[in-house]
Amino acid sequence: MSNSDINIAPSGGGVGAFIEGIDLRQDLSDNLVGTLRSALGEHGVLFFRDQDISPEDHIAFAEKFAPININRFFAHVDGHPKIAQVLKEPDQKKNIGGGWHTDHTYDIEPAMGSILVARETPTHGGDTMYASTCSAYETLSDGFKVMLKGLKGLHSSRHVFGPQARYVENGDDTVGRLGNNEAATQDAVHPLIIRHPISGRESIYVNPGFTIGKPEHTYRFQWAPGSIAFWDNRASWHYAVNDYHGARRLMHRITVEGEALAA
Repeated sequence: MSNSDINIAPSGGGVGAFIEGIDLRQDLSDNLVGTLRSALGEHGVLFFRDQDISPEDHIAFAEKFAPININRFFAHVDGHPKIAQVLKEPDQKKNIGGGWHTDHTYDIEPAMGSILVARETPTHGGDTMYASTCSAYETLSDGFKVMLKGLKGLHSSRHVFGPQARYVENGDDTVGRLGNNEAATQDAVHPLIIRHPISGRESIYVNPGFTIGKPEHTYRFQWAPGSIAFWDNRASWHYAVNDYHGARRLMHRITVEGEALAA
């Protein structure tokens, strides 16, 4: 498969692009992987449709970009410890990722991106919203940009996954989905404004608990079995919408390693 076989179509929203004419079961060339990496940096999220990939294909695709960061807190897919399971059963009320955030910022070298594959989806609802942190920064006032530059933020896994975290306190509703809370000991300091390692654009890097006040920077992705989203944690935020009570939603996620971030 060559670069001429694929089409990169912007989502029409404030973030993301659809990648068409590609079969992720194939062994992608280094040149094509480079094209996808550049598109990821430019658009923040890459969306793929109708990809009938196995767990082995999922792993092989992820490892084209970087080594896999094995999640410490999510349940893993049986037989595949490199793949985290993101699941909500019909009788469960709480979902995972139901707030604006980006992944693994508590690591000294935070994750580059995450690749989420839809396995089972509700008939209605269960979308994920994405927002561009690069575009959000660019629309700040010049004075606010000056104020933010040079500031740093402390990121920690303790308040999300630790013994007293909100997920743990939810009780039986998250049993089997999240655990290993005693391993939540990671702390890291990162600049509030980073320069994106791929695109070179400046980006807001805070997490979690923020809100998006500019809907023109967002895109709402509707899932179906075989849909894939590959987002860049340095260029986007995401929000799993919890509007499908009584239905089952099963996703497989791989997160890939990143690098130290600089202002």
